[in-house]
Amino acid sequence: MFRYGLKSPGSALREEMSKGVVVLPGVYDAITARIAEEAGARGLYLTGAGVTNSMLAAPDIGLVTLGEMARVASNVCGAVSVPVIADADTGFGGTMNASRAVIEYERAGLAGMHVEDQAMPKRCGHLDGKALISAEEMDAKIRMMVGARRDPSFLIIARTDARGVTGLEDAIARGRRYVAAGADCVFPEGLQSKEEFAEFRAGVSGPLLANMTEFGKTPLISVSEFEGLGYTLVIFPMTAFRVMMKAVDEAYRTLLRDGTQAGILDRMRTRQELYELIDYPAYESLDRQLAEEAERTES
Repeated sequence: MFRYGLKSPGSALREEMSKGVVVLPGVYDAITARIAEEAGARGLYLTGAGVTNSMLAAPDIGLVTLGEMARVASNVCGAVSVPVIADADTGFGGTMNASRAVIEYERAGLAGMHVEDQAMPKRCGHLDGKALISAEEMDAKIRMMVGARRDPSFLIIARTDARGVTGLEDAIARGRRYVAAGADCVFPEGLQSKEEFAEFRAGVSGPLLANMTEFGKTPLISVSEFEGLGYTLVIFPMTAFRVMMKAVDEAYRTLLRDGTQAGILDRMRTRQELYELIDYPAYESLDRQLAEEAERTES
């Protein structure tokens, strides 16, 4: 059935963080969020790239609006009972825009959000050609976002893309500054080795988020290794999305080639499995209950 979401999702996520490293699988809509929760996820990550790619079939260059992202976030948070954090790109504009993003993301039921120090037009964090706003401007954004939240447990996560632009030393300096400005967690994007993650950890206090995306600047590092390096949150933004694209591509090609889906039935969730996932029996039960109550009222 429909869910009301967590009363204080930020508190729920902080509680999970207090227990050790938290793996946040990337989701891009309500049904993928439900599947991840069913698989045992303690928290989720709403990927901006996944939402942009799936909604617009366009690249992750800041094309999705605050309203569109908040709507998807609301759907996701209404479908699960675990805390969700979301990508907020550059805060959808300047300092005041970032402040409003906090309000809308909190209203959507999220546990937190990350905002990056890229200049618009932004680029995927693992591509070259990025540009940064000044550390002073990002400092102001963070302070405004911290002041805008209603629930103090809502996580303000500051992402720095400095490693690929001005180098690791500047990324560490920015991370320190962002913590001083009030960020609850720092997200160093595009680090290129376990040694760099260790160096960033040594230079920046407080919780850190690691992005374990595929085919990017970062080599594959396991969750246990990240935990050993001192990282509290690990996101896998596009893992399921990339698997989905390959599976869907193969399904369409098989269907168009063979003229039947008979050869791929074993790769599908059954109708019954889908109905169990989306609580179909509960809706049917409620429908019967309402019909019976209406019949009693009429008689």
